[in-house]
Amino acid sequence: MTVVRTGTVVDVGIPAVRTAPDVAGRPDVPELVDSFGRVARDLRVSITEKCSLRCTYCMPAEGLPAVPRTQLLTTDEIVRLVGVAVHRLGVREVRFTGGEPLMRRDLEDIVAGCAERVPGIPLAMTTNAVGLEHRADALARAGLTRVNVSLDTVDRAHFAELTRRDRLPSVLTGIRAAQQAGLAPMKINAVLMSETLSGAAELLEWCLAAGCALRFIEQMPLDADHEWARENMVGAQALLNVLGARFALEEIGREDPSSPAEEWLVNGGPATVGIIGSVTRPFCEDCDRTRLTAEGTVRSCLFSDQEVDLRDALRSGATDEDLALLWRAAMWGKWAGHGINAAGFIPPQRSMGAIGG
Repeated sequence: MTVVRTGTVVDVGIPAVRTAPDVAGRPDVPELVDSFGRVARDLRVSITEKCSLRCTYCMPAEGLPAVPRTQLLTTDEIVRLVGVAVHRLGVREVRFTGGEPLMRRDLEDIVAGCAERVPGIPLAMTTNAVGLEHRADALARAGLTRVNVSLDTVDRAHFAELTRRDRLPSVLTGIRAAQQAGLAPMKINAVLMSETLSGAAELLEWCLAAGCALRFIEQMPLDADHEWARENMVGAQALLNVLGARFALEEIGREDPSSPAEEWLVNGGPATVGIIGSVTRPFCEDCDRTRLTAEGTVRSCLFSDQEVDLRDALRSGATDEDLALLWRAAMWGKWAGHGINAAGFIPPQRSMGAIGG
């Protein structure tokens, strides 16, 4: 799709970019408030569209189209925008995503720069853990505080089928290395699908033994091949039925209202299992996230194809307050909810791999 960036039409395959959002009615406050009263304090920063796996529910077999390096935010630009988010906009947690963050050779520099710019702010990362064993110690020294690992199965053949890569041993080694480096608490994210439901209990058993907190995520219409169908998805209740056949589960709800995961004690605790029911148990009314794409656009909602460009403003000499004003405007226009269950729902153009998890 063609988009307009400061008067130049560029075919980059991303959604329409707004440079002057409507802020009518917005209160004069520094935080990232939207028109429904929500305040965004959790920043997700995608740093690349590249990934070392090709998960069937996320990426096409050939991967996503490459983004020219000049269109990606640089290390210094990421650090500056994270500083703006924390010091001017009230962000209190930062998570680096992709694609796969480990595909950036300068990841340690990004983390170290952010740790210096926003001391005391938790810096986390969502990763597939392929190759993490070689970098976990350096990332911890740089200031990374914890990681979430995407892992749908501990069956090697099934893993290779789902990801189109036979890399499960590397993932498991990476998880152990991250734990040894002190990147904790360790959370495992598993996408809930018909292909993974039968192995859900085995994955939970493995997580309990490995000291990892498991969270299942309902599959959302964010796949690059656009094959998701509401009638085919596996909901939270089906998972609870499967897990309940092997484990005693006691519902304890959410840790806080903005947390997307509902938690259950497993066999009396202290271990828990979480379910993020994005489709059947939506939590949009409590969403506190703001997203920065690898190209430097603000995305107020996973499912909104309206993005506000900070990169060009930054490279054109914008001050930190100029960037903050654009960011506040972007979040003021956030939707009430994703609308997956509404008639006429249209999935976003970008896939999860291109948006950032």
